Amino acid sequence: MLSRTAENLFWMARNMERAENTARMLDVSFRMALLPSTIDKQALHFEPILAIAPGSGRFRELYGEMTHETIIRYVALEPENSGSIWSLIRSARENARAQRSAISSEAWESLNQTWLQVQNLDFEGLKRWGYRDFFDWVKERSHLFRGVVFGTMLHDDAFRFIRLGTFIERADNTARILDVKYHVLLPQGEQVGGVVDYYQWGALLRSVGAFRAYRRVYHDTVYPWRIAELLILRADMPRSLHHCYENVIGTLDELTGKKELECRRLAGQTYARLRYGRIDKIFQSGLHEFLTDFIAANNALGLQLQDDFLMRPTAMMAGAA
Repeated sequence: MLSRTAENLFWMARNMERAENTARMLDVSFRMALLPSTIDKQALHFEPILAIAPGSGRFRELYGEMTHETIIRYVALEPENSGSIWSLIRSARENARAQRSAISSEAWESLNQTWLQVQNLDFEGLKRWGYRDFFDWVKERSHLFRGVVFGTMLHDDAFRFIRLGTFIERADNTARILDVKYHVLLPQGEQVGGVVDYYQWGALLRSVGAFRAYRRVYHDTVYPWRIAELLILRADMPRSLHHCYENVIGTLDELTGKKELECRRLAGQTYARLRYGRIDKIFQSGLHEFLTDFIAANNALGLQLQDDFLMRPTAMMAGAA
């Protein structure tokens, strides 16, 4: 497969997954902001998204005042923000358009229809639609796209690069949204285990579609360390770090065969920590530090995949010339 084709498919999947993940982060922040004890601090629940959602970092330049409405507008619909849901869906559609012959017609139609529905949406239209309804729609369109890809495309190398993009991006999001709760959103001095804390954790579980899964596994009240275990170490939890890297490893093995590529070594190193890790040991060494290290390792894997399989960035090619 041509590296340009692989790159477009990889980033098509990453952009669509990132759009869904951004909607999930906005959704959990919106749920937390509705809690009675925090109704006057709504912007505080959305502010961390500016730090963790990849984008252009031009919020202050474009909007100045930080409110929950300006943050939602910037992260959901701002064309000048490369990490907004609007921009990500456009990018995914452009990646797909460049490789229409490599994907099924159903996959193209799914992405194209998603873009057609969102391209002319303004903030007044978003408010009429309803924030949560819009977030749910983005998640549903992402689910539809993945289902169509899985059900209509040959499971060949093109499919494998789509899977790689999906699971690398999903792992990054799960780590970031979990880290936000532990490191940023929980105010100092707030009682852990209190009513507000319970609803915040419940909102977090729902944001990654894990609330019912938690109940089935633990049959108990919501405890932070069990949520961390579910989203980090459980191999049967679809959005856990372990599950994501199990799929990354399997896909890389299919792509590389017997070749000893650096990307496979990096992925295996991270996977070993997740497969054999214990949640008590992770907490002893520091959950924030563990998640920060994971995010850095996941980013390093993405860069190594770029070197091993995909096109070099334009800046690098210009420098080499």
